[in-house]
Order: sequence, then structure tokens, then C-alpha cells
Amino acid sequence: MIEVKELVKRFGNITAVDGISFDVDKGEVLGFLGPNGAGKSTTMKMITCFLAPTSGTVIVGGKDILEDPLAVRRQIGYLPESAPSYPEMTVLEFLRFMAEMRSIPRGEIGGRIEEILATTGLEEVRHQIIETLSKGYRQRTCFAQALLHDPEVLILDEPTDGLDPNQKHEVRELIKRMRHEKTIILSTHILEEMEAVCSRAVIIAQGKIVADGTPAELAAKSRYHNAVTVRTRDPQAAALREKLQLIGGVNEVEFTPGQDGGPASFTLFSENNRPILPDVTKFLETHDVAVEEIFAERGRVDEVFRNVTQPVA
Repeated sequence: MIEVKELVKRFGNITAVDGISFDVDKGEVLGFLGPNGAGKSTTMKMITCFLAPTSGTVIVGGKDILEDPLAVRRQIGYLPESAPSYPEMTVLEFLRFMAEMRSIPRGEIGGRIEEILATTGLEEVRHQIIETLSKGYRQRTCFAQALLHDPEVLILDEPTDGLDPNQKHEVRELIKRMRHEKTIILSTHILEEMEAVCSRAVIIAQGKIVADGTPAELAAKSRYHNAVTVRTRDPQAAALREKLQLIGGVNEVEFTPGQDGGPASFTLFSENNRPILPDVTKFLETHDVAVEEIFAERGRVDEVFRNVTQPVA
């Protein structure tokens, strides 16, 4: 549905986007991640035809952003960063104005607005002036305008930025409900958000793609993938470290003493990230260690993110 081909954007001597390429299939929710200044918003502005690329191009639904930008825009619902709107309008006035700008037939506007108000949970504030709304409702209002023309593609730039936990949950649930019928690119620097709603993630740093995979694939690149964490109140916990090191396949053991009466913690890392939970469990049972908690880690995406986005010294 979306093909990004060798996309480059320069501002004078600064290269904001440096030859990136990726595809997004229909029904996919792609998390577009990176630190601040990595080039995420610039890339999204090129996909949505708000910025012209220095070189390269993007194909959306078979239409080229350089050859037919209007046809590309018709296919896209765009929620820019900071959710711009007209604060002096009511929610209903704003959505009606946007429907007219999208050339939705006049006889269909009322029904379409009612449908979108219900989808985004805005019925109760339809007559409220936008600048008097909470930030969560303002974000939903701008989300609603992106959905009015029923686009095949949604481009969402930091859609939960600045929202409280409840508001973030509401926006994420809305994205989840639409992910089977639309193609979605979601820009974020919140790793929890990527893991919650995305089927795939692309990580960008200094204008280049540095990782691309499903959340599980990214987690598997972490040194914590298949590591085992053990928490125990055993009075001899400190003495266990050297013994745990002797378990087959274990190549490193980290020990954290208990604090303020809490349990001590061990994290056991395996060779080549292979599963070691059965061997560790057997060892603890054999040595009659009083275990409070034991689990194998899936991997830590935040660690992978730091590793691939930190500049090389």
C-alpha cells in the first residue's frame, strides 16, 4: 500500500532523511520510531505531500507523490504532531468544515459526521468550542477529521503525545479497532505504544533506518532475550551466584541484593540467547532454594532501541 523509495530530504547542509526505503502492506500498523530529531516527522510530511523530497519518492496506493500528489492526499488521513485545529470553532463546525474541504458530497456530510463522532467518542462535546476541550478531546477531534473521508491510509504523528494514561489508552484502542481495515503508520518515541498497537516497527536514527522487524523480532535482539530472572528471600542468596554460574548454558549472572527487606534478584544470561529456564528451574529445585518469583524474559526493546540509535563514537 505504501512504498518509500530511497527518500532523501536536505535542508541546506543538514540531511534530515538519508536514503530510506521501506514498504507497508494493507492492514499493517507500522511503528515509526526514533529519538527526537531522527527524521520521523520529516518523512511523514513527505509521504503526505506537505514536503517535497530532495530525491527519491513515495508510492501510495499506486500513486506517486511527485506525479499525482492530489490523488495521494485523497487516500490519506493525516494527524500531524500537536493536533492543529481551529480553536474558535465547535467540534461540529470544525468537522463540517473539514468535510467540505474534503469534497464529501453535501448530502452525505451529516451522516458521515455522526458516524465519526460515535467512532471517536465525541458525541457529548459536539457543540463545545475546541479551545475549551481537554487535550484528550482536542486530540480526538483532530483524529476525527483524519477519518472523515474514510481513507485507506492513516499517518499519525505522535498521536498520544502529552496525553494522560487514560487518554493514551483511548487513542490506542481506537487505532486497534481500525488496524484490520486500514494501513497505518504511527510515529512515536514511546516504546510501550509500539508494543501495544504495532505489528511491525522501523527504527530511524540520524535519518537512516537502523532496525526493521516485528516487536518480537526486535525484542529477540536484546541480550535479555531468554534470560531468566529469579527473586528469592533465601538468607544464603549472595552465595548462590557462583553456583548459578555453573548451570549449563549460563554465561553470566547479575546479582542485586534485596533492599529494605525485599527479595534479592538474579538475572542469568544464556549463551547465544538460547532458552535456559528448564535448567535453572531444575537447579533451584535440586538445591531447595526458596524462590519467590522466576520468569524468562522476552527481551527488552528499550535496550535494543538504545543500542541501535546511539551515535557511534
